[in-house]
Amino acid sequence: MKSNSQSPFKVNLHELPRRAGEMKSYHLEFAAPEPIGTPMLAIKAGTDLKIDFKAEAVSDGVLISGRVVSEAQGECGRCLDELREDVDQEFRELFMYESRKSEAEEDDDEIFAMDGDLADIETPIRDAVVLAMPLNPLCKPDCQGLCSECGERMEKLAPGHSHEKVDPRWSGLAGWQPK
Repeated sequence: MKSNSQSPFKVNLHELPRRAGEMKSYHLEFAAPEPIGTPMLAIKAGTDLKIDFKAEAVSDGVLISGRVVSEAQGECGRCLDELREDVDQEFRELFMYESRKSEAEEDDDEIFAMDGDLADIETPIRDAVVLAMPLNPLCKPDCQGLCSECGERMEKLAPGHSHEKVDPRWSGLAGWQPK
């Protein structure tokens, strides 16, 4: 993930007063600059992202909670057919004010901080989307996959489909006839 000051995920919260309890709603729509997901299923770069969230001022920072909506594309983990899946995932993260971050625990990798009035919501969105995606996506729950011998879809093959298995160690005797 590249850090880009022009990232569409960076939100300016200047209009949100820094008094605890103040809240403001936001709506973002843009094309995903990079894929979001796993190698088997992802929101592809260029796919529309719709992000609705509210930013709420709290004593230590801004609590951002919302929802990302898009479409993921990938392939079935059993038959390798193309599949599409709607993404509608919630996310929530606390962004500490810069002045409060230094007071926070030593585990700074886990803490998100504001950069002045900017909050970069890319990582919370990526985390929420990736964690919600199946590790082995299926085109349908009862997908039987492919035949390991011929590579054809199992559901298109006749019942009892099988291949004669010959042990390669005996291949030298294949043409042998007793005298």
